[in-house]
Amino acid sequence: MKILSCKQQREADAYTISHESILSINLMEKAASLITDAICRRWDKARRMIVFAGAGNNGGDALAVARMLFLKHYPVEVVFFNVTGKISEECLTNIRRLKECGFANFTEVSSQFDPPKLTRNDIVIDGLFGAGLNKPLSGGFAAVVQYINASQSTVVSIDTPSGLMGEDNTYNVRQNIIQADLTLTIQLPKLSFLFAENEEYVGEWEVLDIGTSQEFMKNVTTPYYITEEAKVRSLIRPYKKFAHKGMRGHGLLIAGSYGMGGAAVMAAQACMRSGIGRLTVHTPICNHNLVQTLVPQATVEDDLHERFFAEPTDLDNYQAIAIGPGLGQEEITAKTTIEQLDSCYVPTVLDADALNNLSVYRNFLNRVPKQAILTPHVKELERLVGRCSNSYERLSKAKELSSYLQCYIVLKGAWTTIITPEGNCYFNPTGNPGMATGGSGDVLTGILLALLAQGYPQEAACRLGVYVHGLAGDIARERQGVISMNAADIIEALPEAWKKLTETK
Repeated sequence: MKILSCKQQREADAYTISHESILSINLMEKAASLITDAICRRWDKARRMIVFAGAGNNGGDALAVARMLFLKHYPVEVVFFNVTGKISEECLTNIRRLKECGFANFTEVSSQFDPPKLTRNDIVIDGLFGAGLNKPLSGGFAAVVQYINASQSTVVSIDTPSGLMGEDNTYNVRQNIIQADLTLTIQLPKLSFLFAENEEYVGEWEVLDIGTSQEFMKNVTTPYYITEEAKVRSLIRPYKKFAHKGMRGHGLLIAGSYGMGGAAVMAAQACMRSGIGRLTVHTPICNHNLVQTLVPQATVEDDLHERFFAEPTDLDNYQAIAIGPGLGQEEITAKTTIEQLDSCYVPTVLDADALNNLSVYRNFLNRVPKQAILTPHVKELERLVGRCSNSYERLSKAKELSSYLQCYIVLKGAWTTIITPEGNCYFNPTGNPGMATGGSGDVLTGILLALLAQGYPQEAACRLGVYVHGLAGDIARERQGVISMNAADIIEALPEAWKKLTETK
């Protein structure tokens, strides 16, 4: 699924109107009908609907929704803000239609605003401003937003919460953004919906398909996508009847230190559950028995050091390598990690302490092999690129780093983002808050190593690996619940996740 900029979404509407013989007002009517249906599915006629409508097309949507709810016998009140005297044509049409159907509970605000009393039982429908907003709300509209936010009413925003910009909110005024419980967005989500700091404004969101021109959507270009299951399924390579372990690759996992052997175990277990033919775990001597006991399918190659990664190893026998889980940040380990990178001529995954060690010796970042996969969480990324004020800035800096290093970055979290050297960003839809637990990232590293060892290209490995990792997390949530699940549960769910993706529908 493509994610378009707000400008592109306006272009999509204009193209649909001009090429598919549909009037703008009829496209608005279709959107309003879908919004009304979504509201009616959630709330019955015992709830009062209070519609706050602006004078633009977002207000036109809201007024059409008010009419449709009124005709379905919901109790509806409308507060219409006309403070400049400039009202869009579609908005004017919907004012007329609303009045023609006998609706009388209509308050027009041109200067002074006497706000209606909002209660816990009310549903506020926010149609003040749409996604085209390009500056923070101020003055009277800021006061209206703050009044709504201070109420205990449930808030439903049309297309986007008023005051929230579609992409970059770096210079926005946060207290002047509607805090919606539900956002009913038209055709596609906005990029800003996928950023953690905007969750309190967007709330739950649902995409409503109004039938934007498929021709336009096919031809429009964007660097932003949400990965879809059909695409992931198409990436999976079937095994041939005469396949043997040599054909499924031999991977090397450099992981673990004293007290952190569990990270090596979890990465190795996930790797063995993701199709690799052979796995060797290079780990300090102190972890030998632990790995050998808990991952008997893997071969253990002891480091010369009792407790830490202190000696680079030869890569001649491997198709892929992963470095980092539980590795530790001892000075000797950091220097050995950098030395190991000099010989990484096979597909490489760098995770956890491999990244942390590089952040200490940032002048050695150019040692990162081309086309490597880096899998930082937010703090690990910021150790490499510097502090970021918000997710948009963080994504921008990650794109710059990816381009500079010519590597892939998997920025972990809700909507884990895969960033390619070309600047494309793929947001992953699977996963849940129960995965925010120690070891979850180690599991992902093991999955990625298995895919690279089997010969998957880096981009395909990232998109497939991240998706199945989240899917396994979703299966684990169903089994264990969000609170109780841990990384081991994700590993145990991997067979079912892989089975789901390879089953014929």
